[in-house]
Amino acid sequence: MSTGEFLDWRRQTDPGRIVFTNGCFDILHPGHVDYLERARALGDYLVVGLNSDESVRRIKGPGRPVNPVHDRARVLAGLECVSFVLVFEEDTPYELIKTVRPHVLVKGGDWPVERIVGRDIVEGIGGVILSLELKPGYSTTGIIIRIKRSG
Repeated sequence: MSTGEFLDWRRQTDPGRIVFTNGCFDILHPGHVDYLERARALGDYLVVGLNSDESVRRIKGPGRPVNPVHDRARVLAGLECVSFVLVFEEDTPYELIKTVRPHVLVKGGDWPVERIVGRDIVEGIGGVILSLELKPGYSTTGIIIRIKRSG
């Protein structure tokens, strides 16, 4: 879905409580699913901001993403807990958060609340910012390392 389509939906609907999170979601694993399900439980709709391929390369390096954005978006959109997937080109979702105006902004526990991008926007509209504990033992980087070792 495009950002414009999302905004049309929001104008035509009383969306209830919108939760927003973002990430690369390169190789989806149980830690991601657990995190996304808990984020969705905080509201009526879960909007996932997904880094574009170029954005992922700038953040993670030249070997990433493993999966192209249309594949990553399709997998995320297939999860029952995910309501909308919106791709963004920038390194942070700041502009997308300004557009979505979520009631709840969520990141994984490796992000202290004070450092969560878009915090000022969400707090400015009376929203809540949360850092959710991550399921231990899961990471995309760890999966890539294991795959390379098994070679």
